[in-house]
This record gives sequence, structure tokens and C-alpha cells, in this order.
Amino acid sequence: MRFPRTMCSIALFFALGAAASMSCRAQGALLLEGADGISRVFDPTGHDAVYFARICAASPTQLRRCEPGELGVVIARYAGIGGYDWLAVPLIPYLYSVEEAGDVPARVNHESVEALRRRYYEAHLLSLGAAPEGGRVKRGWNQLVGTSYERRIYAFRFDTTAAQDDAFIARMNAGENHSHFNILFRNCADFASGVLDFYFPHTFKRHIAPDAGIVTPRQVAYELVRYAHKHPEIGLKVMEIPQVPGYRRQSTTGKSVSVSLVVTGYVAPLAILNPYAGGVVALDALVWGRYPLPLKNAEVLAPEKMAALATAGGTTYARKEQDSGHLEASASSGPLADSHAR
Repeated sequence: MRFPRTMCSIALFFALGAAASMSCRAQGALLLEGADGISRVFDPTGHDAVYFARICAASPTQLRRCEPGELGVVIARYAGIGGYDWLAVPLIPYLYSVEEAGDVPARVNHESVEALRRRYYEAHLLSLGAAPEGGRVKRGWNQLVGTSYERRIYAFRFDTTAAQDDAFIARMNAGENHSHFNILFRNCADFASGVLDFYFPHTFKRHIAPDAGIVTPRQVAYELVRYAHKHPEIGLKVMEIPQVPGYRRQSTTGKSVSVSLVVTGYVAPLAILNPYAGGVVALDALVWGRYPLPLKNAEVLAPEKMAALATAGGTTYARKEQDSGHLEASASSGPLADSHAR
């Protein structure tokens, strides 16, 4: 009768090992944010930020491990707010300018959004010093909170380990956090690709084509999806965080630079001045710049369901792609000035 007991012990050992392995994993996500306001017309490439479930903000410029019950942090590069290169804000305030999901309004207007942002700023962001609040064109600290009042966001969620997150916290806290923002080569998408390359080394690179070497938010998302095709173990899953209605028109999903030049019509005067340059931009947009993404069937997250972003489980993107054999190309657009000016 020893044999069954031995087999039970072995089975229990592997079960406990699997459970321990799962408990060591948490979630990160690339947040692909749509183009809003004037950016929809002049610069539709969007904005990139990165979310981590295990990492929280000790301050807007210092990271720490989360305590039980905390939902994690959003980190992104902006155009020199307070002179900093990157800033960190807890998930719910970043999305909605409030601290509890139950306080998120179902509909907003310009006055209510400004009031919510101002209240959170005075409670938690005064350490940024004399950073300007910003307006609808030139943005300031107002882009750190209440993002979902202006943009629809697609979250490309992936697994991380405790060791990776701890190493990332140490690197960010020890490194220089001083703005050297550059719209072409040190924009928000460059920052996001650098963060993701820390977790998935040698994956995110600058390419001559498309976009003449400029990294865009959509390109980073596309490269993460392509990486997940080859590495289903990262558990990539696409989720949608809807834009709260009432404040602005629905944002549009970001495009590459070349596609943005085509849809905004800027390619026309370029083609008049130099037909060859106009032809190159059009070819670049058609052949390389579309970056198809699996957005059509993304799971929609309401504010009270945001914990799903920080929790493993469910059908991953990679498995759904294997089942359907279908990659959905988005037909919508997003901002270049927004992606790079933030």
C-alpha cells in the first residue's frame, strides 16, 4: 500500500510547486492610449504608458513593492513635467483622478474633470513643485490623472516575475530621472519600449522603416504582440478600458507616423514639393506602417473590475489566436504629437 501513498506525495509536491510558481507571477501591461482633442487632427499616433500590478508609487518619482490590496502603478515619460523624465501614479487615479473605483463618475464635463484633477493634485502631487497644470493644447501635470476622461485605452497584459519587478524597481530608483525629452528619439514610446525590453531583452528596437526610425506607441504594441506569438508563456491578453463619456469626443487608436501623414493629408503638400518623398511615405504606410493589432474582441474593463488587470487567469491572446487564426487590424487612428509630446 506504500505505492499509492508515494504517488499521492509526488502529486502533492507538483501541485504545491505549481501553486508556488503561479504565486510568484504578477501582471504588467502596455497601455496603448488613443489620440484625443486636437491631436486627432494634427498628430494621431497616441500615447504609451506601462502598468505593473506588483509595483507601486512611494512618490511620483520613487517606486516600491505594493502592499496587499493595492492595484499597482502606471509609469510613463512626459515632456518635462517638473523636470522629470518619468512619473508614476497609482492605477485608479491615473485613469479617473479618484482614489476609489466606486467614486468614478458615469459621465463628466470639463468643470468636473478639472475639479477631480485639482483635488488629487493638491492631495498627492504637490511634490512636483511648480509644474504647470496645462490646458487642452500644451499639457502639464493634468495628463497624469484622469486619462480615461480623454482617451480609450487598450491594455496588453503580460506576466512578470517578482525577481524582474524587484530588479526594475532598483534600476528606476537608482537611475537619473531628469528630462531629456525629444519628440523624435526620446518620446513616450521610446520609454515604453525600453521598459519592455528590460523584461523581454533584445525584442524592442528602432527600425529605419517604417517611420524613419521614429518609435510610435502602436509599433511598441505590435512588437509585444509579435513577441507573444513566439512566447505564449507570457500570457498576453488584450483588454479595453473605455473612455468615460461626456468630456471629449471618443479618442481614436494610434497610428504610425507614415499612416498619420496619409490620413491627416500632410502627405499631399509633401508630394507636391517632392513626388518621390510623397511616394515613399505612402509606400511606407501601405507596406510597413499599419501594425495590425488584436483589438476587436478585447475584454472591456469597468472601473470596479480593474482588479482583473492585476490578476492572472482567463483566455490569453496567444491561445485565442491559435483557435481563430485571425489577427484583427484596427481601422481607427491616434496622435503623434500626443505620443511624443507626453
